[in-house]
Amino acid sequence: MAHPSRRRFLKVLGATGAALLAGRTDASASATHQVNNDTIGMLYDATKCVGCKACMSACKRVNSDYGSLSYEQATFDPDALWDAPQDLTGSTRTLIKLFKESEKEWSYVKYSCMHCQKPSCVSVCPVSAMTRDAVTGTVDYNKNTCIGCRYCQIACAFNIPKFQWDRAIPQIVKCDLCKNTNLVKKGITACAETCPVGAISFGKRKDLLAEAKKRLQERPGLYINHIYGEKEVGGTNHLYLAAMPFNNLGLPILKEEAPAEFSEKIQHTIYKGFIAPVALYSTLCCVAIRNMKKHDAEAHKHATVDNHKREDGK
Repeated sequence: MAHPSRRRFLKVLGATGAALLAGRTDASASATHQVNNDTIGMLYDATKCVGCKACMSACKRVNSDYGSLSYEQATFDPDALWDAPQDLTGSTRTLIKLFKESEKEWSYVKYSCMHCQKPSCVSVCPVSAMTRDAVTGTVDYNKNTCIGCRYCQIACAFNIPKFQWDRAIPQIVKCDLCKNTNLVKKGITACAETCPVGAISFGKRKDLLAEAKKRLQERPGLYINHIYGEKEVGGTNHLYLAAMPFNNLGLPILKEEAPAEFSEKIQHTIYKGFIAPVALYSTLCCVAIRNMKKHDAEAHKHATVDNHKREDGK
C-alpha cells in the first residue's frame, strides 16, 4: 500500500487544482500599449557633454538617503579622495562614460534608468516592488516590498537595476528621477539642475521630443538622425541625441515593440486564469496516481505470491 502521507499530498494537490479552476478570474488581455507623451523625462545630448561628472556627484549628494549611495574608491587613488565608479552599481544611480573610437571620434554618454513607457522590470516583478506612476511615468522601487529575486535585473534591456551585493540588508538601486528629493523640492532632477553645459534637459516627454527634433533639423551634420528612446522598447522617457552611432556608445539596438507587452500577452492567454499551470499540475497528479495504483497492484501481487509460498512451505 502507498504511504499515507503520499496519499494526502496527492489529494491536496488535486483539490488545489480543482479549486483554482473553479475560482479562476477571467482577466482580459491587456490593451495595446499607447505612448504617453505627457510624462516627465530627460533629454541627454552627448554632443554637449564635457564629461565633468557633476551630474554623478549631484545625484549621490541629493539621493544619499534614498538608496545608500556611498562613494566608490578609484583604483588609482589610495587616499580615497575620488569617487570613481566604473559602472552603475549598488552605490551609483547615474554614470558618465567616455567612448573613444579614434583621436578625432569620441563621445561621453550618460547611463541611468530609462524610465520605459512599458517597463519590463515592472512587468516581471512578482511582488510589485517595481512600479510605474501612470501620471509622471516614473519607474520607482520599494525596498520594503522587494524579496530580492532580481528578476528586474534580468528583464531590463538596458541592464540598469543593480543589486547591493556588499550590504547585509541589500536592495535594488536605480534612478527614480529624484522623486523623493530634488523633484519634490525644485521640480527638476539633480543631474539636470547641476549640468553646467545644458547636456541634460528635463521636462515633459513631448517637449523634449520637440526640442530634439528641432536640434536635428537645425544641425543635421552634427547628429546621428535618430532620437534614441523615442520608439525603442515601446518608448522611454530618457531620450538621447549623439554624433556617434548609439550602439557604439553602449546603448543596445532594440526593436520598437516592448518585451513586456509580448510577455503579458502570453500571461493573459496561455496563463490566463492560471489554466496552463493547473492543467500541468493536474496531468502530473493523474500520472502520479496511475503510477501509485500500478505500484500498489504489483505490491499486492507480490505479497499474494509470497503468502502462497509460505503456505506451501508449511
